[in-house]
Amino acid sequence: MTEAILLVGGKGTRLRPLTVHTPKPMVPAAGVPFLTHQLARARAAGVEHIVLATSYLAEVFEPHFGDGSALGLRLEYVTEDEPLGTGGAIRNVADRLDSAPGDPVLVFNGDILTGLDIAGLVATHRDSGADVSLHLTRVEDPRAFGLVPTDATGRVTAFLEKPETPEEIVTDQINAGAYVFDRSVIDSIPTGRAVSVERETFPGLLADGAHLQGMVDSTYWLDLGTPHAFVRGSADLVLGHAPSPAVPGRCGERLVLEGARIADDAKLTGGTAVCAGAVIGAGAVVEGSTILAGAVVHPGATVVDSLIGAGAVIGERTVVHGSVIGDAAHIGAGNELRHGVRIWCGAVIPDGAVRFSSDQ
Repeated sequence: MTEAILLVGGKGTRLRPLTVHTPKPMVPAAGVPFLTHQLARARAAGVEHIVLATSYLAEVFEPHFGDGSALGLRLEYVTEDEPLGTGGAIRNVADRLDSAPGDPVLVFNGDILTGLDIAGLVATHRDSGADVSLHLTRVEDPRAFGLVPTDATGRVTAFLEKPETPEEIVTDQINAGAYVFDRSVIDSIPTGRAVSVERETFPGLLADGAHLQGMVDSTYWLDLGTPHAFVRGSADLVLGHAPSPAVPGRCGERLVLEGARIADDAKLTGGTAVCAGAVIGAGAVVEGSTILAGAVVHPGATVVDSLIGAGAVIGERTVVHGSVIGDAAHIGAGNELRHGVRIWCGAVIPDGAVRFSSDQ
């Protein structure tokens, strides 16, 4: 296996305000753009050539990663003029692939943090003779996902929409967002229009009698589509719960990048990541959070399970819990922000303007 496609064109609407100025795969997780972790894991599995299918803020990717040589990869970039969906994006980059018609091509969604055995998925594809192989994972509550039942040999038997009743939950297996396609299948996807692999390509292949194989791998898996999940994923990378060779330091309770300034009595725990140029003041408590470049957490502030955007300021004695503060926002002293609050980029909240009671 030498090449792959990474789908990184989504707008990341559910992650706003994190994605107002930054495409979702470029938002830092454990100190580096999340995409860095995916690229590094692919390279560790033997992938050498990756085509990035870009769209939203496409101009950000190449200046950061270049030709990929720093990661031991050959990277190419293809930008969609109009959104093409997952299947359309895959087809749109096909002419950049080197693979022959019968060769396998890895495809990854750009917002999944996983410990998937990539080589194992490729081996499953080769051994089963499948046209497409899918990484499946098991979840406790599959109601928010499409279900993918398989037979005793792992062959996919159906693609089911999100279940609405208990009777419709026929399996706890879901599509985990990583695939191996035979190159010929990629070439068969229609061109010039939006195509969803989940709703059109895969069900269509199944209806035509194609062999779709599922490989259940229930190691670490997390969809980073929401702010809460993204913050959790970053913390899990720092703690070492989610594997990545790209974490820029030793795993542990905290990760502080070069150029950050931390007061001696500040307390950083729970997989907190503090990016370059950030400042954490005296007596501040930061737990399970991501503090982006140039942000300032003033003395006595508390930040828990939250993301503080680049250049944002958290005032003295302010509490931020389970919330997202956009880039360059300024939160005055003595505020209390909880319960998934999102503060837009550049917003200003005066001292003591927002309070939540402790029993909310």
